[in-house]
Amino acid sequence: QVQLQESGPGLVKPWQTLSLTCTVSGASMSAGLYYWGWIRQPPGKDLEWMGVVSYSGSTYYSPSLKSRMSIFRDLPKNQFTLRLLSVAPEATAVYYCAPSKRLFLGATTKTLYVYWGQGTQVTVSS
Repeated sequence: QVQLQESGPGLVKPWQTLSLTCTVSGASMSAGLYYWGWIRQPPGKDLEWMGVVSYSGSTYYSPSLKSRMSIFRDLPKNQFTLRLLSVAPEATAVYYCAPSKRLFLGATTKTLYVYWGQGTQVTVSS
């Protein structure tokens, strides 16, 4: 069974850079079966699709975040990483990594993703 583990800082000061890494186990990203996505959910709000990276390294980002974020994969480590620049307090959220078999731009329906991890809480506060 594929398992996903988000890792990174639980607390980030405003305007700093947030980096979160998703480690994949139980499957190899090199198999090229999935698009690897990042989704977040601020408290009291809906899920927000952030973006995905493909096996080939192609990236697709939310228009609202494109200027400040990047996703890249590290195939030897079986990981992919979210990098979000200059985070505001509104970036406080639970962050999830999740794979999908097809490319669903903007998708926030959990059933579109093959696996859905537990997520990691990130608080942006001074």
